[in-house]
Amino acid sequence: MLFSGRRRKLGANPQTEVYTQSLQFYGQPPLENISLSEFETFAVERLKLLKTVENVGVSYVKQSEQYSKKLENELKNLNFPYRSDTQDDRKSQSGPSETEKRRKDYISHFILRLAYCQTEDLRRWFIQQEVDLFRYRFNQLDSKQKLEFLHRNNLQYEAISSKEKKDLQDKLVNSSYAVSGITVETCDFYKLTARSLPAVHSDERLQPLLNHLSHAYVGQDYSIQKNVGKISLEQIDSLSGKSFPLCMRQLHQSLRENHHLRHGGRMQYGLFLKGIGLSLEQALQFWRSEFVKGKVDADKFDKAYAYSVRHMFGKEGRRADYTPYSCMKLILSNPPSQGDYHGCPFRHSDPELLKQKLQFYKVSPGGISQILELVKGMHFQLACQKYFELTHNVEDASFSLSHPNQYFIESQKVLGGVKDTKRETDTSEHSVARGSTAAREAANSSQHSAEMTEDLDSYFKDA
Repeated sequence: MLFSGRRRKLGANPQTEVYTQSLQFYGQPPLENISLSEFETFAVERLKLLKTVENVGVSYVKQSEQYSKKLENELKNLNFPYRSDTQDDRKSQSGPSETEKRRKDYISHFILRLAYCQTEDLRRWFIQQEVDLFRYRFNQLDSKQKLEFLHRNNLQYEAISSKEKKDLQDKLVNSSYAVSGITVETCDFYKLTARSLPAVHSDERLQPLLNHLSHAYVGQDYSIQKNVGKISLEQIDSLSGKSFPLCMRQLHQSLRENHHLRHGGRMQYGLFLKGIGLSLEQALQFWRSEFVKGKVDADKFDKAYAYSVRHMFGKEGRRADYTPYSCMKLILSNPPSQGDYHGCPFRHSDPELLKQKLQFYKVSPGGISQILELVKGMHFQLACQKYFELTHNVEDASFSLSHPNQYFIESQKVLGGVKDTKRETDTSEHSVARGSTAAREAANSSQHSAEMTEDLDSYFKDA
């Protein structure tokens, strides 16, 4: 595709002007042609980068030494520029050259800007991560490089003198993040005073991708069942209390109490159970036995609900292998109304109600405060990961949570629970291969899900 813009065009060699610098304000959209495949790959890799920035920013004090070291290591692994080093532009044996990294950084920023400009929540999240990333990169520059960057971008900011720093020390400390009376002398301060998006919405190749990139799930595929029948129906109650994420735990509890779930809850919980290993026969028995305890007799269940269960397992309709919902899908889905129990409790529950749920599940007061603070900062997946750590007595989970079925598997690893419930982890080669197609899958997922929902609605309606 071709990025276009109204500002001045780049010279004959765009890299000369744009890609020679590792730190950018991204003031002008790139004007070169890129393939759709590269567009998708860059989008997924930028999304991984920003989610890494978010995770590190919550786990460590921003701008601290530990924060900087952790982020530097993560950026190395993701092959994005992490410091201003234009001296060595040679391509190493282990990865792309610095120029290639800067090109990916520049283009991928604009791709995600397109994807995340569409709602206020998405914009807020995107801007916060990009600001944190920029702040980290800027702080890696020495004083001369900082001034060069400011002047190159027509920002005539003047560094204050040592005497001014001494006179303003208290104000500088109070107004500057992670600066103390000791470190203020070594920091640079500047006298400060305080959208350009390509028009591509008409491109039918890109619009579905951009609409749903924010929902993109780039982790392990839980639609392929390798443990069918390894979970017995008798184990579900016990597993729900030990190894289910809060979203599935509350769905299970509601089903047991009310002997019914509305459409959204049935879809969310049914696909999750399929993902942890329930066979089609077990699923039919599970849902039938529970609904019969309520207002649905066996004959009505077979006529109104059994088809949809078989449909989930690819035995009816288009015979597709439907995928359990990821965390992002739950977080960004329509919020539950009265009588609904689907969605993400950390995203959709009133804070006081969430607090009561956590108290009921015997989370410590200190842990509840930590979770609510993450929720307040809109770090919903991190709040769920903190819930995992607190309920499993681990200080630091060794994974980045992105899927309810991942939560279950990691829980079973910690608890040493049901045998053979662990899925084989993806090899690095498989992960890379999925990365190149994950954005396309995200673009297709909305239409796929919409068709599935439309196909099921006539069979999976509330009685």
